[in-house]
Amino acid sequence: MAVPFVFAESPAADVPALPGDHPDIRSRITELRLSAFAGHRGAGFPLGPVTLFAGPSGAGKTTALAAFGALARLGGGAPLAEAFVDPVACVPERARPDAGGRRGFRIGCTAEGAEGPVRLDIAVQAEPDLRIVGERLTARGVVLLETALRDPGRRTVQAAWHTAGAAQVTRAPLPDDRLGTALLPLRVAGKTDGQRHVLAAAEQMVVALRSVFPCDPRPEYMRLPVPTSTGRLLPGCDNLADVLWRTRAECSRRHGHLVEAVRAGCAGPVTDLVAELLADGTVRALLDRGDGIRTALARLGDGELRYLALALVLLTGPGVLDMDAPGEVPDALRTLTVLADGFDRGLDPVQRRELLLTAARMGRRGHIRCVAAVHDASWAAGTPGVTVVHLNA
Repeated sequence: MAVPFVFAESPAADVPALPGDHPDIRSRITELRLSAFAGHRGAGFPLGPVTLFAGPSGAGKTTALAAFGALARLGGGAPLAEAFVDPVACVPERARPDAGGRRGFRIGCTAEGAEGPVRLDIAVQAEPDLRIVGERLTARGVVLLETALRDPGRRTVQAAWHTAGAAQVTRAPLPDDRLGTALLPLRVAGKTDGQRHVLAAAEQMVVALRSVFPCDPRPEYMRLPVPTSTGRLLPGCDNLADVLWRTRAECSRRHGHLVEAVRAGCAGPVTDLVAELLADGTVRALLDRGDGIRTALARLGDGELRYLALALVLLTGPGVLDMDAPGEVPDALRTLTVLADGFDRGLDPVQRRELLLTAARMGRRGHIRCVAAVHDASWAAGTPGVTVVHLNA
């Protein structure tokens, strides 16, 4: 059966409130929808401050995080081929092509913030050509942007966005390989209340998507000395030593929290975490054991290194991460979302518990959210602020 390029409606979630009944106006993704994506059909996942996707191998945990990451790249302005490297693998296995040989998939998300819940849904054609064939942005019950493929021979879609002026909508072509929502600030003048509503909703969605950081630490690279560079942490945490070289000097308070976390999750005494500049201009990281004894990260186990890297990500924030964060938006209006596939990979029970508590603590503050995949989440049951999504193979 062919995957129809239509959008399913679902009720919007309530906006959570901060202490004192003040609404939370920070832009953040609170729902992921996989209407027809790989092994997921009609799936909607609520996302809290900390969300763990749990289930056996093949249940779709990594697929869900990959969909989230792809939406984030589209929100940052990436072309479709960059967001979906293997788009055919995203098509549901049993999806049959239509009369024109077309097959595709549908995903979406909800971003909450000052504009309330804003929904984004997109339909992507994977075969025979990769293109966005439908997009819908909705807020307060109003369709703010809607696109559709009218002429398969053109590499554009027909877009209509809300105006609420002399003309109710404005129509124009948009490229079929980019997210129309991310292009709206370049096309909408903001002269009417309707246009300003469109711009505010689009900005909320784009800010939430651009504030996503996929992270999967690679211990085999973290053991090596690295050149000093920007001091911004890569998704694989390869350059952890360079980042420590920077952060230890810039923020002693956060560095102190990181040392406390490392002390709780690494074997042996830890009094500090330092970076050392070598004669060849590279830098390496070491654990200060006290009494003049230092242990190079090259001596640590894979679990210790992954634990250290994830703790650093959770305790630092977007200014230290290699991501295209929306610098024009104040930190108070956005929330970093960390995507961590294999969150508990290689960790012992103490390490995974300490990391989860760190994530939950940062989530309560509202500045950092975490969406992660684990094989079994029984150890996380009952942790305040943690949402567990159970998937079955």
